[in-house]
Amino acid sequence: MKTFHALPFVLLLAACSQQSPPPAATAVDPAPAPDAVDAIPAPADAFLAAIAGHCGQAYAGRIVANVPANGATPDPFEGKALVMHVRGCDAPQSGLRIPFHVGDDHSRTWVLDRTAAGLRLKHDHRHEDGTPDAVTMYGGDTVAAGTAVRQEFPVDAESVAMFEREGLTASVANTWAMEIEPGTRFVYELARPDGRLFRVEFDLSTPVALPPAPWGDEAG
Repeated sequence: MKTFHALPFVLLLAACSQQSPPPAATAVDPAPAPDAVDAIPAPADAFLAAIAGHCGQAYAGRIVANVPANGATPDPFEGKALVMHVRGCDAPQSGLRIPFHVGDDHSRTWVLDRTAAGLRLKHDHRHEDGTPDAVTMYGGDTVAAGTAVRQEFPVDAESVAMFEREGLTASVANTWAMEIEPGTRFVYELARPDGRLFRVEFDLSTPVALPPAPWGDEAG
């Protein structure tokens, strides 16, 4: 009768039981969904948002350039208290209304609107009784992307026609610009190729008392 030697079989089983288990599959993080990546706002949106951050506040300004002088006697801006008031902020992502007060003259409001391509600036001028001035709602659209700090608005065809009708031929070459450094300064600028440059700089670091509502917009 043959003898069964169990020892080699036992050793084989022990060796098998000591082998390391196969490595687990490494988990791979899924790629982030497109909407999970923060989108960089367009310059026009960033510019509007920077101004909207000052909604409800008013700021004093000073003339930093006025060359050559516009020839009016007296100059409508020199020696006057200049105040901007950021208001009309119900939908700041779509546009803003910014009255520009010159002493006791509350006739001017800058109207900024978002367009499909960028921004539009219009100047709403009113008489004290609220009726529109003969020269009002002039301005233009941005023709370049601009930046979050500066936007430029060349005069549009509608405004050129108005200026020509009213005999304001120098204004047909206007380009307006606005600049903002939140908490520091806001600038309104008018420039022409003939060398005309008018700039008003407002101190955004120190709010001032709110001015009256602009003429014709008392409920705004």
